[in-house]
Amino acid sequence: MAQHTDLGKEGEAAALAYLKANGYQIRHINWHRGHLELDIVAQTDDELVIVEVKTRSGSDWQSPEDAVNNTKINRIIAATDCYIKYFDIDLPARFDIISVIGHSPNFEIDHIEDAFYPPVRTYRR
Repeated sequence: MAQHTDLGKEGEAAALAYLKANGYQIRHINWHRGHLELDIVAQTDDELVIVEVKTRSGSDWQSPEDAVNNTKINRIIAATDCYIKYFDIDLPARFDIISVIGHSPNFEIDHIEDAFYPPVRTYRR
């Protein structure tokens, strides 16, 4: 397996452990529907929490959360919409990013709550 793939899996495992340690209930990991994917779907008492995990070996070039651009946000929103409809969930959704930097087991984890909001679409007639 490629080294970056291993790092990504280790980072995702670290993010998962972090969420569990902080009282989040984990609903799904790497949930797929067609071409849509959600890294981690968690839940608190009153919110569905969609977590995008970004892992980097270092922070010299770009912060991991900077990789979550508008295109990625739109795909996460579409996947979340599909997830909510598929499981018939009646909870508000929150979108978080967990940035994981370093190497296992000494990762630096930064949990950014409410990292982004669904974009407001404008329609023209």
